[in-house]
Amino acid sequence: MNTADPKIQQSLYARHEKIYPRQAHGRFARLRVLSILVLLGIFYGTPLLRWDGHQAVLFDLPARKFYIFGLTLWPQDFVYLAGLLIVAALSLFFFTALAGRIWCGYACPQTVWTEAYIWIERKIEGTRSQQMKRDKAAWSWDKFRVKAIKQTLWLVFSLWTGFTFVGFFTPINELAASFIGFNLGPWETFWIFFYGFATYGNAGWMREQVCEYMCPYARFQSAMFDNDTLIVAYDDMRGEPRGPRKRSVDKSAAGLGDCVDCTLCYQVCPTGIDIRDGLQYECIACSACIDACDEVMDKLGYDRGLIRYTTENAIQNKPSKILRPRIVIYAIILAIATITVFYDLSQRVALDLDVIRDRNQLYRETNEGLIENVYTLKILNMDDNPHAFILSVEGITDLELFTDVDNIYVNAGTVSELIVRLRADEANLSAQSASVSFRLQAQDANHLIVEEEARFLGPRK
Repeated sequence: MNTADPKIQQSLYARHEKIYPRQAHGRFARLRVLSILVLLGIFYGTPLLRWDGHQAVLFDLPARKFYIFGLTLWPQDFVYLAGLLIVAALSLFFFTALAGRIWCGYACPQTVWTEAYIWIERKIEGTRSQQMKRDKAAWSWDKFRVKAIKQTLWLVFSLWTGFTFVGFFTPINELAASFIGFNLGPWETFWIFFYGFATYGNAGWMREQVCEYMCPYARFQSAMFDNDTLIVAYDDMRGEPRGPRKRSVDKSAAGLGDCVDCTLCYQVCPTGIDIRDGLQYECIACSACIDACDEVMDKLGYDRGLIRYTTENAIQNKPSKILRPRIVIYAIILAIATITVFYDLSQRVALDLDVIRDRNQLYRETNEGLIENVYTLKILNMDDNPHAFILSVEGITDLELFTDVDNIYVNAGTVSELIVRLRADEANLSAQSASVSFRLQAQDANHLIVEEEARFLGPRK
């Protein structure tokens, strides 16, 4: 069998064709632009903010300290990060079940940066038709010049994005000084170029391919959809049969629906789908097709909403419920998780105490006949100020505490080790192992207080 025969050979990969999305105008387009400007402003502006003498948001990995405005987190606070990620995941489930892929259309980083690159492309290369005409034309000086300017701006924007990203991990003032002085470290250099070119490739070149082939969300989103989920949909009962006509034509007499088959809904789509073919996983719910269709309906004097946010049930003239058990359950779980995480954060104490009992010997008897246990205390002061501390212990009658220092003083952001000896009368020990509680409190800050349990060992009873 000759597999090279062109009659029977089949390609398993279709060559990608560039999508030229037409610019949409309307209320959803304005909302989308506003969302993109706010999100880009947060990303590029946050590293420039100052808070209590340091960068407002800084993930200082060498110092193992994460500054988030007035909050300073340490690796020991990883549980809070896990909680925030859980809240983010629950939020995604909730909004997807409620309004489909609204995250993809308005807030996903891939969407946000792709729109920024498309905006640059339109400013340099012109409208959709101008771009298509230029790309089909043979190479000339004018074509090379326009393409070179666009690529240069893309690369500069990409490197600025990479620089800002690294500015969340290295103080951006120091990073800027090192950049200007050509004194960047190897890791800073690597991540600036890596993140910059990842943005350049994903948002500048791959665009919708990231959503279609790389993003897992597009694949499992259907598990969170039902017939009452808000989606962008075409009302085929109203629009069909489609066909072009003049404004003066009576559509009912001509046997036509409201759709004039102008294909503008297809032309404005950033993923290149035709919404009239039904719900597709490539749809990112950006609503550009709604704006384009509403504009055409206004010109023809028809009612808006041929393409609109609606539900499968509503399109089929069935009862539709936005508030349904799934949404209520998601909302309750999300509210509980959010309240729990932020309550725990509000109750967080910037002090940690780790008690390690000396394992070289279970216990020893002193000359006075007392039972002694030795412990190593590791005190982590996670506050931004140094503090002097008072240490106490309880759990056994007449328990005595001895330390090698008169004052317990720990600088801000440091760990201090302290050797502690506990002595108790054997007569006061009811069992071989007794529970004791160490209590550490700052002398000048009543809210900095922590307790830690430990075991006190004595002779076998």
